[in-house]
Amino acid sequence: MPTSTTPAAVRRGDAEDAAPPSGTMTHRQIMEALSGLLLGMFVAILSSTIVSNALPQIISDLGGGQSAYTWVVTASLLAMTATTPLWGKLADLFSKKLLVQLALVIYVAGSLVAGLAQSPGMLIACRVVQGVGVGGLSALAQIVMAAMIAPRERGRYSGYLGATFAVATVGGPLLGGVITDTDWLGWRWCFYVGVPFALLALVVLQRTLRLPVVRREVKVDWTGAALVSAAVSLLLVWVTFAGDKYAWLSWQTYVMTGGSLALAALFVRVENRAADPVIPLRLFRNRTIALASLASLFVGVAMFAGTVFFSQYFQLARNESPTMSGVLTIPMIAGLFVSSTVSGRVITATGRWKAWLVAGGALVTAGLGLLGTIRYDTAYWHVAVYMALLGLGLGMMMQNLVLCTQNQVAPRDLGAASSVVTFFRSLGGAVGVSALGAVMGSKVTDYVKDGLAELGPRAPSLGHGGAAGGGIPDLDALPVPVRTVMEAAYGHGVGDIFLYSAPFALLALLVTLFIKEVPLKGAAS
Repeated sequence: MPTSTTPAAVRRGDAEDAAPPSGTMTHRQIMEALSGLLLGMFVAILSSTIVSNALPQIISDLGGGQSAYTWVVTASLLAMTATTPLWGKLADLFSKKLLVQLALVIYVAGSLVAGLAQSPGMLIACRVVQGVGVGGLSALAQIVMAAMIAPRERGRYSGYLGATFAVATVGGPLLGGVITDTDWLGWRWCFYVGVPFALLALVVLQRTLRLPVVRREVKVDWTGAALVSAAVSLLLVWVTFAGDKYAWLSWQTYVMTGGSLALAALFVRVENRAADPVIPLRLFRNRTIALASLASLFVGVAMFAGTVFFSQYFQLARNESPTMSGVLTIPMIAGLFVSSTVSGRVITATGRWKAWLVAGGALVTAGLGLLGTIRYDTAYWHVAVYMALLGLGLGMMMQNLVLCTQNQVAPRDLGAASSVVTFFRSLGGAVGVSALGAVMGSKVTDYVKDGLAELGPRAPSLGHGGAAGGGIPDLDALPVPVRTVMEAAYGHGVGDIFLYSAPFALLALLVTLFIKEVPLKGAAS
């Protein structure tokens, strides 16, 4: 593989890990080298998505409400967002293989402890640990691929990454649903089942991943990493509790948003002065990187809203089991699988990628807009078509935003630039899920109150833990009239969430229109 360093710059102990030049690697050699990486990504995504259909049952058993449901998702996204730039910087300084293995171990450790959780707070803390690991795997997967494969060929292998994402995304909810519905297993095994796969991934990574390790002076910008983490955390705390614990326009809002902006400004100042910043601000002088990062921010809202709230829709609005909830989301995952694979191959063959970004933005916008019309009694085939459109669009956008960014940077900035795009996508997802989750909790409560009012004074009480009180309801334990009210409330509430997400997808589409298409380079970055 071409590199700017001399052979002496490669540490003697890692000489056996040196990869052959990318130009001499056959497809089989590349796939062998990527096998452990793809398996590691599969484990991380599986461990994340496997709880999606189990979450209503998990939160109910642990005594949490809509806020806890949202934070179980948001905590992982927050940690992933805050640590992604740091992982990217570390990849420019240390062994990428070692970092991938470390990220996998961290994620598995968080999963094991999460299976022992006795309260929503404990589960949320474990999700933070999981998020640290998945932040590393998300950033490092793209970085390792870029270190081995030329941009012109990378679209093909990014398609494999997208396919892995799709298979794990659809397999996770299905497996999680089966585990949750199996009495002798229970939802805690959702956190344990990935451990054997993780151990296999560690072994395969050790045997197959060969990359040169470059000796560089280590200068990690810990201050910058701490500031960006604090700024994002404060912002997420605000959007999660605004409208519930306090009004959107209140002194708490002014303090938290002001504090987040102040921390962000301080972060920019520190990064401008840092010798080796965690996010090199000079990267944003490149128009493509700046626009791709902005588009990723908006795509993140659409991407995570689609994957997080479908489980609530199918289980609480349509009263489906966790297993069937996973089955019913297959159209979205199938769309993502097809579009990511096909677009990767066509981009490799033609070297053209912008049309896929624009088409993807249009499909995501259309899919979310149509999903905004769903209710608890909407014909399923309508929902399936809308989900397929959303999946097709996401598959076209996710990997290609990273690809066009990697095509614009020097080798020394590859890790930082790749992680920047992933960072903004995760940030959009974290803020979006927090804000939309808070809005949904408020909407569902309002719709339940309106529905009960229509039933009249003889309407049965919801009892402790009903949605009107902030809890996740047990539909089977409710009288039929009240259950219908509850299903209608969740159906309408989730529809509203998708409708509110559509403008963000439209903004992503508009941003991609201004990205200049630069021919893909023929050599590895």
